[in-house]
Amino acid sequence: MRRIIVGITGASGSIYGYALLRALRDCRDVETHLVLSGQAMRTVELETDKKRKDFESLAHVVHDDADLAAPISSGSFLTDGMVVMPCSIKSASAIAHSFNTNLLVRAADVCLKERRKLVLGVRETPLHLGHLRTLVQLAEIGAIILPLVPAMYAKPKTIDDIVVQTVGKALDLLGIEQGVAKRWSGPTSE
Repeated sequence: MRRIIVGITGASGSIYGYALLRALRDCRDVETHLVLSGQAMRTVELETDKKRKDFESLAHVVHDDADLAAPISSGSFLTDGMVVMPCSIKSASAIAHSFNTNLLVRAADVCLKERRKLVLGVRETPLHLGHLRTLVQLAEIGAIILPLVPAMYAKPKTIDDIVVQTVGKALDLLGIEQGVAKRWSGPTSE
């Protein structure tokens, strides 16, 4: 069974994290470990009608962000990677500098040091030079930066279409078979 850690920060775009958990729940042989940052639920409440239990019910294991002794805080606990979606610039900065004051950042740091996949669904715009340098630093140490931007070739009609397409890309980056995203197959005549 593959183990994937899902981190959700307080950045706008909590629906991405929810959609990712839904997609992973439908994948065979994937065990999900969820970490919600201290601000994640505040953003969820502002943006959606979802509750903590809605997110937690989609994960196999839920970890408290304050629990730095959780299994996912150690490289000896084998995982196949982590997706932080949405990823705030604050969390990205903490990950880039190994500022391990919470479990979400520590788990991401472990993925980097153990050379496991770490996908960061960054949700910030516009980006200033400090943000860009942080993202470059993360890419240099092995993180995959997945900006939460729409793939217009998929001709999205709803916000959910946009979100699902991006979630599909995250699953692709983890090497997880998925049928949620549309694939580009060249131009079609309509």
